[in-house]
Amino acid sequence: MRPAPFTRTDLRALRAGLEALVATAGTPGGVIVCGTSAGERHTIAAGVVAPECGDAPPTEHTLYDAASLTKVIATWPLIGRALDSGLLDLDTPVGAYLAPITGDAPGADATIRRLLTHTGGLRAETRLDRYRGDPTPLAELLCREPLDEPPGRHRYLNRGFILLGLALAHTHRRPLHELAAELWADVRMTATTYGPVTRGPHVAPTEQRLAGAPRIWGGVHDDNAALLGGTAGHAGAFTTAADLARYARRLLDPEHPLHAWLIASRAPHAPVEPGLDRGLAWLVAGQVAYHHGWTGTSLFLAPTTGRYIAVCTNAVYHGPPGSRLHPLRALARETLATT
Repeated sequence: MRPAPFTRTDLRALRAGLEALVATAGTPGGVIVCGTSAGERHTIAAGVVAPECGDAPPTEHTLYDAASLTKVIATWPLIGRALDSGLLDLDTPVGAYLAPITGDAPGADATIRRLLTHTGGLRAETRLDRYRGDPTPLAELLCREPLDEPPGRHRYLNRGFILLGLALAHTHRRPLHELAAELWADVRMTATTYGPVTRGPHVAPTEQRLAGAPRIWGGVHDDNAALLGGTAGHAGAFTTAADLARYARRLLDPEHPLHAWLIASRAPHAPVEPGLDRGLAWLVAGQVAYHHGWTGTSLFLAPTTGRYIAVCTNAVYHGPPGSRLHPLRALARETLATT
């Protein structure tokens, strides 16, 4: 069955939502690309890339720091591929896919499934700066730290995806950025890359951490990903709305190998709040699977209707976004849920 097209009402509402975010200083600007697996595609832009970049509005080719969207555009699909090839198993502890760890390492007992669903009980706080100068391998340092709680309860954290990225690299005997680059080339995400990237008007700056200091621009916003050289399982990727749209179309295509992995990942594994569950990496609300990035990015998918919405903003330009993004994100989710 051909996906239902986006209506003029849908597009007007999405434009109004993005323009309202810009008008209230929620972000300097942003881009939405929405469409269907059948090829329908609409681009909505508002505001500017940033004051440093002049008066030109952002486009679907403007490069944004994806932040935690890295989890579902890099680590999650690479895990799916590794499962298909027999390199990983969902219910095997992550320690089996890392270099041997000496001593007590409770984090190593968390399964791949637990890490994907944020139910491993791992310590929520991750401060890689505390490991400076320690010659112990990073995976061992992360796994040695005590759990915050017994496994089972959903608690969103980055540590598990850092471990997944390290496990992928160790299992493949190749750096994570090379694995991701191959994946992105295969799905034609031609602009997507791990940072840092060269500054320019095509790259959206993010936060100014100190008054009078240079703004983060082309560098990775996430501190832990930056300490890892810009490449990590939880953050570090830069992407465009056009690339997210291409990726979404492939995930929604029943003939594409990643489609089956998306359908399997939509199964609820852990309740987050009423009406919202965590699947394998993705949040699941009814027929919609989605994920956000702290900097102001989002990707929403509705596999049953073949529709998607990709959102790229640099809302963190004005400091921690807090609740500023909630209305636009809720609108995007509702737009897919009501068709």
